[in-house]
Amino acid sequence: MTGSPGGHLAAQVRARRAVLRLRQDELADLAGVSERFVHALEKGKRTVQLDKVVAVLNALGLHLEIHRGADSEIR
Repeated sequence: MTGSPGGHLAAQVRARRAVLRLRQDELADLAGVSERFVHALEKGKRTVQLDKVVAVLNALGLHLEIHRGADSEIR
């Protein structure tokens, strides 16, 4: 699922958690979310709450950026 934006995000979260040597439950505690949410995020679930995603990213020392896509992607 790493070809999709959600899959890329999932891979980045998993990789950063591994670098920090955190278990999913530890990351969940740091971010103030459930372990189930961390698991779903790392699996690339397409429907997640943005505020929780941001909390997880903050706990990992990551941030989210938005870039304008190619004109062909805008409908």
